[in-house]
Amino acid sequence: MNLLSAAAKVSSLTMLSRITGLLRETLIARSFGASEWTDAFNVAFRLPNLLRRLFAEGAFSQAFVPILGEIATQGDQKKAQVLVNAVATLLFWALLLTVCIGVVGAPLLILVIATGFKGGPAYEASVVMTRIMFPYIGLISMVSLSAGILNTFQRFAIPAFTPVLLNLALIGSAILLSPYLEQPIYALSIGVLLGGFLQLGIQIPALARLKLLPRIALWPKAIKAAAQNTEARRVMRLMGPAVFAVSVAQISLIINTNIASRLPAGSVSWLSYADRLMEFPTALLGVALGTVLLPSLSKANAQNDLKHAGELLIWGLQLTFLLAAPCALALFIFGEPLAAVLYHYGKFSALDVLMTQRALAAYGVGLIGLILVKILAPGFYSRQDIRTPVKIGLLVLVATQLANLVFVPWFGHAGLALSIGLGACLNATLLWVGLSKRGALPSASWLQYLSQLFFALIPFAGVLYYAAHFHNWIALQSTPWWRISLLALWLGVAAVVYFAALGLVGIRWQKFLRHAK
Repeated sequence: MNLLSAAAKVSSLTMLSRITGLLRETLIARSFGASEWTDAFNVAFRLPNLLRRLFAEGAFSQAFVPILGEIATQGDQKKAQVLVNAVATLLFWALLLTVCIGVVGAPLLILVIATGFKGGPAYEASVVMTRIMFPYIGLISMVSLSAGILNTFQRFAIPAFTPVLLNLALIGSAILLSPYLEQPIYALSIGVLLGGFLQLGIQIPALARLKLLPRIALWPKAIKAAAQNTEARRVMRLMGPAVFAVSVAQISLIINTNIASRLPAGSVSWLSYADRLMEFPTALLGVALGTVLLPSLSKANAQNDLKHAGELLIWGLQLTFLLAAPCALALFIFGEPLAAVLYHYGKFSALDVLMTQRALAAYGVGLIGLILVKILAPGFYSRQDIRTPVKIGLLVLVATQLANLVFVPWFGHAGLALSIGLGACLNATLLWVGLSKRGALPSASWLQYLSQLFFALIPFAGVLYYAAHFHNWIALQSTPWWRISLLALWLGVAAVVYFAALGLVGIRWQKFLRHAK
């Protein structure tokens, strides 16, 4: 399998999901602005997203994919099916209990995550939308189980495409349903739930073709048998520290949301709009590379081919620096044009553009760290070592909150974004050091490589800085298509300049054409 080709396929489909996500955010910004109602939706949506990462994308994938990868390497289809059935059964019943608790306990959950909402209309709206959206946790967690199976067998397309369906459901609900509701913002929560059903539904035919469609046990005897399955118990044991590892990041997110709820109205939304732009390169690079690397790393470690595993990590890291560095500069330098073109319509004001731009610049400081974590962490997970990232995560949690004490009084909501970015850089550094000490990262000419990148980035940054200050991007609101054309033109010029500079400093694409065994 050509890893660059696989990563490009996942990245292109992820780009489609991020483009539809940006359309979704643009529509929300135009229709609802940055207000207490959008703050309420973002807080309510944060709860299912938080638990999704605990049950699904984070802890579950880290524990499940390496073990399923071992079985796939052995070629034992029957054993793989038994594991899939057992894990699906245990996950289903745990999720059902979680959803019931969440729906009943929504008022208390909102008080915990956003104490600043207490007594205001945003509190009641958040409770209602949390109850509507909480079943999404169960749906998307089963989607992630399906994605883990498909990714293990190098079927990357469907899992990478599924987020598009959530975005389309939200867009459709905002346009078609919101005009008929007494509180229009509730349409977004209904769209989230609909998106969960669509995402799960598209996975089923792909799993059936792979002959690994999960069969969930419904009776006590069968559930007990699933819990006693040896491989499933291994997954559950690994999920313990994995849940804790992911919980560390989510605890930090809850604390940051709580702090933002106490800042001026709109702060949660400004961070959310900036986060959507920050997640664009994070998903295109970090998620795509992490998705294709984890199965390959797991198989290499299962075969005790440590040399190949190390080469895979170096490949991913170098490609990340190559593509993430210009994205970080774009967020830092070119944030106002990006925010203005994407969001500055309808109820989204010039002040909202400025506040979103500040958060974008802060995210730009730590973007490379945020992406590197998604490349380095699989180096531990593929070895079934989850405890080390947990310890590092605890340290990063403390460091991030200490940074909040320093930056939030000075920079407000942007200080929260800056703390997250700097915490991610610390996380990436410690993961890098940990892998190096274990001999998992072969030596590479990093000083030469990073020096070449630095010189290639200078003209790229110059183009973006000139473009950001040459036009009054806020005043161009009256000519939206001209503003969009200018943005596309300048980004295109900057990209051409960057890749031309890469050639001049001696970096060639051929070195990234790597095949996995």
